[in-house]
Amino acid sequence: MKAIVQDRYGSPDVLALRQVDEPVPADNEVLVRVHAAAVNARDWHLMRGDPYVVRLTAPAQFGFTAPRVSIRGTDFAGRVEAVGRGVTRFRPGDEVFGETHGAFAEYVCASVDVVEPKPANLTFEQAAAVPLAANTALMGLRDAARLQPGQHVLINGASGGVGTFAVQIAKVFGAVVTAVCSTRNMDLVGSLGADHVIDYTRDDFTRDGRRYDVVFDLVGNRSLTDCRRVLAPTGTLVLSGGGVSDGGSLFGPVGLIIRGQALSRFVRHRLITLTATPSQPNLATLRELAESGRITPIIDRTYPLSETSDAIRYVEGEHARAKVVITVPAEGAEAEGSPPTCRS
Repeated sequence: MKAIVQDRYGSPDVLALRQVDEPVPADNEVLVRVHAAAVNARDWHLMRGDPYVVRLTAPAQFGFTAPRVSIRGTDFAGRVEAVGRGVTRFRPGDEVFGETHGAFAEYVCASVDVVEPKPANLTFEQAAAVPLAANTALMGLRDAARLQPGQHVLINGASGGVGTFAVQIAKVFGAVVTAVCSTRNMDLVGSLGADHVIDYTRDDFTRDGRRYDVVFDLVGNRSLTDCRRVLAPTGTLVLSGGGVSDGGSLFGPVGLIIRGQALSRFVRHRLITLTATPSQPNLATLRELAESGRITPIIDRTYPLSETSDAIRYVEGEHARAKVVITVPAEGAEAEGSPPTCRS
């Protein structure tokens, strides 16, 4: 099969489309013919081994000179090709989506614990955009923040992959949503249900005097002092992801997260570092939300598997909004029809 492989850390140029052996499902796994796979920030972090500190702190994924798993990609959607001996939930031909290592390939094996039937109303491209990003948004708002109806939540980074889902999920929970994004993305996040939109190129949300029950920071470009300034007295700050602007390539957002963990013991605010993990029950919840029309994946661009390096370069350069998806058509076949893209 064809797959996107890397042998060392580096720029998108280290990624290569190669012929590799097709995986064989274990007893509790399914073999999926991948039709689409989504790009996430974790893909370029793994590609570069960045920030450097994670090569020591996350040895299961990061080796010192190259990733432990050589095939990139996490989110996938496709059809079940074969099942392991212990699998009863799925059969060949079932349309599924999920989250596992090695999704930028024609086939991927995944445990049944991280796979769910594909939402019936979504294309493969749309379904592939859901797992990691929407699960992060769900766990950040429902589990970490314990968001309640009527609470005021600010989402910093609302136009990104996680952010576009966070705006929609916060509205599902009945919150009043303030979204922070750039000028060009204001209409997009407004169309997703945000009650208030702040253009960070013109206004500083940490200085306008407003207070929020929850701040969901998906960027990592503001200090803990800035984020806490806008919290209500007993508010919650949820830290998730972020770039390398705070801490550089050595520590990246890890530095901010460590400071948040240390400070949380001494302040009234709840400071939560979010670690989102794959979950079949969460995928089931997200499938139900998608099928009911309460969340809709937004796709910025699609790229064929052969142009995965260009897709990651686009996401890494922070030009992308919402999700970028890799299409993996069957040999000799055209990709599935283009799904809805960002609304301008």
